[in-house]
Amino acid sequence: MYECSVLADSLNPVGKRLTTVVVTYPRMIHAEALTHRTMSRNSASSRAIPNEKLRQRVIDDPAMPVFWGANQSGMVANEELDPASITLAMATWLEARDAMLEYSEKLSRLGLHKQLCNRLIEPWMGITVIISATEWDGFFRQRCHKDAQPEMRRAAEVIRDAMAASSPRKLELNEWHLPLVRNGAGGDDQGMLIEDLVKLSVARCARVSYLTHDGRRDPQADLTLYERLVTQGHWSPLEHAAQASGSERCGNFFGFVQHRSMVDPHFIR
Repeated sequence: MYECSVLADSLNPVGKRLTTVVVTYPRMIHAEALTHRTMSRNSASSRAIPNEKLRQRVIDDPAMPVFWGANQSGMVANEELDPASITLAMATWLEARDAMLEYSEKLSRLGLHKQLCNRLIEPWMGITVIISATEWDGFFRQRCHKDAQPEMRRAAEVIRDAMAASSPRKLELNEWHLPLVRNGAGGDDQGMLIEDLVKLSVARCARVSYLTHDGRRDPQADLTLYERLVTQGHWSPLEHAAQASGSERCGNFFGFVQHRSMVDPHFIR
């Protein structure tokens, strides 16, 4: 359930680092992650995944607490339940999952759209999120702390460890940070114009995948999706692609100019 890998890692000419990661964690802590405004994010939507496929994921790999804290006053559970109570709590947690799986399937068979059927099983789902940021210290300081919710702390730690193991690439002024673009030697996107590579990166970040939802690698579908995002004003995926600059701020980044700032007429630096 807890996985993280670095999609792009860049240093601008004055040493400012921009890192884009893709991370999977339990959906139940997603609201906590959203409070960090220094981050640009796009997440895989449960609206887009067929109900049968999503139910199977919840059966095979349900989100579970990593620490079964005993009830006490305040937000922090300092002590865990005794082993016998943990066993019963785990069984009850999965019993609740099974009940919601049944109701979700019933609604699906009635013909209800997956955007509603899937909501019933979200507490047991994982969520995959692409995150880009230049300012990570506050996030790690808060979420790797012993008082953070254990599931949130686990997610923060896998991000921290993935970044620690990554070596950022040094960029020249105006060179691009492009997550999910493979234009190096032998890469699928080799030989394309830079303006098209930017669009590919945006579309793939919106989809949270290098592949289309049909499991295909389709640059033309990426370009079409980019145009639809811009036309309809879905601006957040345009924040991950960014040009190296100096030390000035652009949106929630420092030292990089977000592609969104070049396209969104209402963008405020």
